[in-house]
Amino acid sequence: MNLKVLIIAYYWPPAGGPGVQRWLKFVKYLPEFGVKPIVFVPDNPTYPIIDEVLLQEVPSEVQVIRFPIREPYALAGWLSKHKTKSISSGLIPAKRKQSVLDKFLLWVRGNFFIPDARISWVKPSLHFLENYLKENPVDVIITTGPPHSLHLIGLGLKEQLQLPWLVDFRDPWTTIGYHQELKLSKKSQNKHLELEKRVLQSADMILVTSPTTAQEFSAITSKPIEVITNGFDDTTVGEVQQDEAFTLAHIGSFLSDRNPRILWKALRELRMESPVFKSKFRLKLVGKVSQDILDTLEEFRLTDTVDILGYLPHKQAVEEQKKSQVLLLVEINKEDTRCILPGKLFEYMASGRPILAFGPEGSDMEPILKTTYTGCFFTYDSEDVVKNHLQELFQAFEAGILTTHPIGVLPYHRRTLTKKLAQLLHEMVK
Repeated sequence: MNLKVLIIAYYWPPAGGPGVQRWLKFVKYLPEFGVKPIVFVPDNPTYPIIDEVLLQEVPSEVQVIRFPIREPYALAGWLSKHKTKSISSGLIPAKRKQSVLDKFLLWVRGNFFIPDARISWVKPSLHFLENYLKENPVDVIITTGPPHSLHLIGLGLKEQLQLPWLVDFRDPWTTIGYHQELKLSKKSQNKHLELEKRVLQSADMILVTSPTTAQEFSAITSKPIEVITNGFDDTTVGEVQQDEAFTLAHIGSFLSDRNPRILWKALRELRMESPVFKSKFRLKLVGKVSQDILDTLEEFRLTDTVDILGYLPHKQAVEEQKKSQVLLLVEINKEDTRCILPGKLFEYMASGRPILAFGPEGSDMEPILKTTYTGCFFTYDSEDVVKNHLQELFQAFEAGILTTHPIGVLPYHRRTLTKKLAQLLHEMVK
């Protein structure tokens, strides 16, 4: 049986960054499993990152409906274009460094735009889609967030048309790390919680990316919750030559709170103790980097080791992953971030390079890294162990044997994950 599904998303090519990858890959593989996707996205969005190359990955046979959106970030640019774009990218300054304007923009974002700055797209999209679906019926509605305002479009369609509705949470809603940075009033926080509960209790099925998120949501709703993580895909980059230096590479946005001081301290000590290490070590940063991270690197006298490549198209970022000697993965050290399994974790796993990961105790990343033998996970208080591990990695590099031997990574391939999604969609309409 062939199904038709309507996927309502905000991030779609030419948007760059991690938010676009999940559903771009699902759409790529769904037709193989008897599901025809129709994609509904903004026509003129304010994307913080653009990657035109990703347009080539959209299957030519997939129908993409682009509908106009009005976003406040464009209007707020007159206050500070740089600060507005940084906030929309998630680069929120550390509290101790927030200016009056930073605090004002965060307060406005948190209290005037609930659940987020794309709320104005909900009503016009709902009106358009109600009419569209009457003439072009589908079997299932899918909404993916963040931005979580898109779930309110799904909620409205569910109430009006009674279609099966799958809600996909790429990240949590009220427990995501930056939620607490939005200067929310008690009334605004309650509004977020109320909307989150309505969505979770109204959907027919809930999709999440980690076991911890599934556990958290199960306390709010009795609706079925399924875990489909992010994953990796086949990326044709050709043969790459490994960096001659001992490169530690971070791919993606390096946010203020993702700042493992124990790592910087260990690197500083190794550089002081070993002239060979000092001469061969380089820190490679690919993507947006917060000023707080740069300031900390200067504090630990590591600035002269840093190569900042900025944002690269996805294919080039994958090339840099494979060229690097060690891949750095850092999550915020908070209980709320235990659930975060970023897409780059799985792309790192497929690269064949060892992963050095930091995060909170109990992180969902840790068991995946251990069972696949793709890297080592450390909490933010693993000071001595981190330094010893860096020495071991460097020794392996010097001996020419620095690599990984992954086991059990195929379940995280995008095709395998999409097959599971297709099975769930077929079950929804039985």
